[in-house]
Amino acid sequence: MGGAVGQMLASAVGVAISPVTLVATVLLLASPRCRVNGTAFVLGWSATLAVLTTAVVVVLALLTGADVLPEPGGGGVRPPWSWWVGLAVGVLLLLLGARRWRERPREGHVHRPPGWLAAVDRLTPGRSAGLAAALVTADPKNLLPTVGGAVAIATSGGGPGAKALALVLMVLVGSLCTLLPLAVHLCGGPGAAKVLGEWKAWMSTHNSAIATVLPVVLGAEYVGAAITGLSG
Repeated sequence: MGGAVGQMLASAVGVAISPVTLVATVLLLASPRCRVNGTAFVLGWSATLAVLTTAVVVVLALLTGADVLPEPGGGGVRPPWSWWVGLAVGVLLLLLGARRWRERPREGHVHRPPGWLAAVDRLTPGRSAGLAAALVTADPKNLLPTVGGAVAIATSGGGPGAKALALVLMVLVGSLCTLLPLAVHLCGGPGAAKVLGEWKAWMSTHNSAIATVLPVVLGAEYVGAAITGLSG
């Protein structure tokens, strides 16, 4: 199960490194209803990630769980189709990276943030949670690694307890982009606003580079793992 956990963690880190999500969290934490809206956003993100991952794991476990061959020690042999899914996820991530490279701001031009970021301070708690859900499901940079990580968990060969633990770990790691700003806001004292402002500025400055490089790195990892799995 170690290889599956490794791919799951790589996927979760890919979801967590999300400049737009972190910037949105910081802006919500600077809004008039900061604690309510910020908490709603974090819960919306984590809940959506948990529901999506669980849905994929449960459906695949029900449909194809018998294809995972148990090994001594609680491991398992992943079925070939899971590597093909991983290969497809990897290729799509590589294509996403290539598209974002073509769409990157040219030299001398500044990256323009999404227009909806200017309105986050006017959101209600419900819409804050809805925004988080949309960022998980509508952004392929978040959706593809989530599906890929869920497939790795579902076909890992571990028992229900091990899979549940892996799922919780994936949701926790994948939610760090929202959990860390909220924790700093709640526990950081007078210097919290300065720290969050620095994070926001750094992420905004490097957003284009991260949006381009991250899908390529994740895609290469998926493609490499799939080729190794299919040829093994």
